[in-house]
Amino acid sequence: MNDHQILNFQNYQTIECIHQGKKSLVYRAQHISDNKPVILKLLRSEYPSFNELVQFRHQYTITKNLNLSGVVQPLALENYRNSLILVMADEGYISLDEYIKKDNSLSLSQCLTIGIKLTEILAELYHHRIIHKDIKPANILIHPQSLEIQLIDFSIASVLPKETQVLKNPNILEGTLAYISPEQTGRMNRGIDYRTDFYSFGVTLYELLSGKLPFETTDAMELVHCHIAKMPSSLSNRKKNPKVLSNIILKLMEKNAEERYQSAWGIQKDLETCLKQLENTGKIEFFEIGKRDICDHFIIPEKLYGRQQQVQQLLDAFERVSNPISSQLSVEKEEIPLNPPIYQKRSIRWSPHSTKSEATSGLPLSKGDGRGITQGTGEGLPGGTEGRSLLGEVQK
Repeated sequence: MNDHQILNFQNYQTIECIHQGKKSLVYRAQHISDNKPVILKLLRSEYPSFNELVQFRHQYTITKNLNLSGVVQPLALENYRNSLILVMADEGYISLDEYIKKDNSLSLSQCLTIGIKLTEILAELYHHRIIHKDIKPANILIHPQSLEIQLIDFSIASVLPKETQVLKNPNILEGTLAYISPEQTGRMNRGIDYRTDFYSFGVTLYELLSGKLPFETTDAMELVHCHIAKMPSSLSNRKKNPKVLSNIILKLMEKNAEERYQSAWGIQKDLETCLKQLENTGKIEFFEIGKRDICDHFIIPEKLYGRQQQVQQLLDAFERVSNPISSQLSVEKEEIPLNPPIYQKRSIRWSPHSTKSEATSGLPLSKGDGRGITQGTGEGLPGGTEGRSLLGEVQK
């Protein structure tokens, strides 16, 4: 499909292509019958896979059943050739990504306002037990005049309270790699819940305030490593970014979900405190963050508690087997003893007549002409000749 082609559909006249993603295209169009402006989203491939079609239907089903002002409501899902078209009302919103590029930068007050409104939407989603899993500026719509916020693209959203991400190639992971949470990479052995969106929200805030991503690399594996093991540089080192706001973002971007904010309400209250101070005094004073961060439901942590001794034993065992060279050197012999391998393969060598040998191995041995059995061995074979006959039968 030609990305720049202005397509004509049966009921719609396309005007312009406003977004080109890896898997989808978004057009601004007009309904032919009533001239109402609409947004059309369709898959980029002329022959989409079954999984892509399922995800397309999935986002339509989720958003159709949500009656939230912060979520774009679809009007219809229609067939188009080998694919599908998602039809949405055009209310003049543009992506936050595009808005930033046009306006170049956002003021601190605007960033806080956008952040507060987004936390309100996230709180509503979690109330309905929905995890978005792809929070980023391209999936956030903003109205240029009112600065109202809406969330789009629920193609990989989850309606489960928790799910597990399997290990995959970084290039085919669900979500956007620059904004993805550590547990969403599938390399943390941890479940994915609503707090994965908090991490992506933290990356988004970081980008809005600094003008760049926290981890700038084009290598997929290096980017995954950064999300798992590295913390971004503090925003407080940059001008006009207060220390407390940097602390909020770093808390959102903690590697372990248990150390992040536990509720959208807690994030919202801290951002509102920042905005209130900024409007009243023109600056943001330091305060303790997370004081009103209270989780509204019980979450079983994935961290081990009360098992320090067992954990230390495992770590010690790992240290022993991971270093095959012994720490004790023999000066006299000038050789280094090596630890035996952790697991040595064992094989059984079969020899001819091994079954007969095993069957007779427990029998007492005879002396002389075989008429008697060696004394001192306990019981002999019964009946002299009978015993010899029996032994002969076994050895045949």
